[in-house]
Amino acid sequence: MQLAQYSDSALSLIAPICALLAAVITRRIILSLAIGIIVGTLFLVELDITKGGSYLGASVIGLVWSDGAINTWNVYIIGFLLLLGVMTKLMSLSGASSAFAHWASQRIKTRRGASMLTAGLSFLVFVDDYFHSLAVGNLARPITDKAQISRSKLAYLLDSTAAPVCVLMPLSSWGAYIVTIIGGLLATHAITEISPLAAFVSMIPMNFYAVFALVFALAVAYWNINLGAMRKEEQRAQSGELYDHHKGMPAGMVETDNEQVDLNAGPWGLVLPILAMTLACFSLFIITGANALDGDQGFSLMAALENTDVTLSLLLGGVVGLAVCLYFNFKQGQSLGLIANASIRGMQTMKGAILILLFAWTISGVISDLETGKYLASQIGDSIPYQLLPLIVFILSGIMAFSTGTSWGTFGIMLPIAADMAAGTNISMMLPMLAAVLAGSVFGDHCSPISDTTILSSTGAACHHLDHVATQLPYALLIAAISGFSYVVYGYSENVWIGLGFGLAVLLAVVTILVKHPRFAKHTVFNPV
Repeated sequence: MQLAQYSDSALSLIAPICALLAAVITRRIILSLAIGIIVGTLFLVELDITKGGSYLGASVIGLVWSDGAINTWNVYIIGFLLLLGVMTKLMSLSGASSAFAHWASQRIKTRRGASMLTAGLSFLVFVDDYFHSLAVGNLARPITDKAQISRSKLAYLLDSTAAPVCVLMPLSSWGAYIVTIIGGLLATHAITEISPLAAFVSMIPMNFYAVFALVFALAVAYWNINLGAMRKEEQRAQSGELYDHHKGMPAGMVETDNEQVDLNAGPWGLVLPILAMTLACFSLFIITGANALDGDQGFSLMAALENTDVTLSLLLGGVVGLAVCLYFNFKQGQSLGLIANASIRGMQTMKGAILILLFAWTISGVISDLETGKYLASQIGDSIPYQLLPLIVFILSGIMAFSTGTSWGTFGIMLPIAADMAAGTNISMMLPMLAAVLAGSVFGDHCSPISDTTILSSTGAACHHLDHVATQLPYALLIAAISGFSYVVYGYSENVWIGLGFGLAVLLAVVTILVKHPRFAKHTVFNPV
């Protein structure tokens, strides 16, 4: 639905702005998203409430049923979340979560060790950002809880290593998607001297935000750097309160109860289900992608990942992980009734995350119909010096991803625009401008409360969503500022290594200052239990 007087205009910004302001004022994410949805819908239907009801009804139905078929992307993601909730509860019921935390605390003696393990695990699970946040979150949470690391810090480590890792890896769902777009853009502009995959690899050191975010995440994990609201969260965690209990139980949190657990359980009851799920998901990424290939096309790993069915692979991988969880529970003699009850309660832990996702998907659809992204893209001027173009597209992509809550959607809009701008000014700037789009999109995604990756990072860490958004924001803004200056340096030097080296030098100086200031960095030893 499009209305010329509102769509693709400054008025299209009002809906996301209302949602974001409401989130800041009320600290209630579902209410805030609802406000944005209502405001955006009223603009779309010219304040006609009857039409607005019809539009919203169609939008809600479209979340699960569109174009005469099931909306598999949304339905499978919800299914995967429910399976993960059941797995988490069953791992708690079997005693595996406690056993793993005890096993890890025997070997990891400091909060630094727990944080670094979390960051390290993030580099091993890079095939998809959704899977990364949920799987690594469930694996690392018992360790970070034992080390009295706040859930907000865990959510930051998950989120700041999810998209940045995936966007730099060609062998990921992100990499395959981006390579496909790049291939089309190179063909459009008759660039034949470099292949799409080679262009993607060349862009890795130009993706300043992703590189700096990963480096800074490791520094935060090692030196426990706490900025802004994160200081309060970490201080609270040191007193045993890992999240703000006044706000209730966060999504993804398994409630402690009086269920019987096997006190002699070992850590494999947690490790093997997640390992099995990881291997199954990666295998299914390749299998579903290979099945989608044209028979005459031949098989290649990149082609398979380009055509993979991400959500179906996650859903089936979750089934495999659940089967392994059930094996451990039956092996320990848990009754079928107890397992069924735990499974229902596990699904209930995901209702908050699913509700937020449903509202986030709805407002994303409203914003798409308002053509907010198209309006933002149109604001790039023609008189800007080409040396500043990487910075401009970085900023604009960040604003767009922040407003729309989608980095992939921003890729689809901004990558062709950046390529056209480079072709019309200085063709040598094409790859750095494309890289700047990727960087800005990840930055905006990190800051946006309506981003599904941000929501799933909160869920994986069992952290209140808006607490995660508020605590991650200072880190994201700091890295974005360094990245912006690095794009300016690159633009005028036209040397990627000078731009990258400048940014890393500034980041090193910032980390040094933060580490030396006791207000920002402090580590303690915890006693294993």
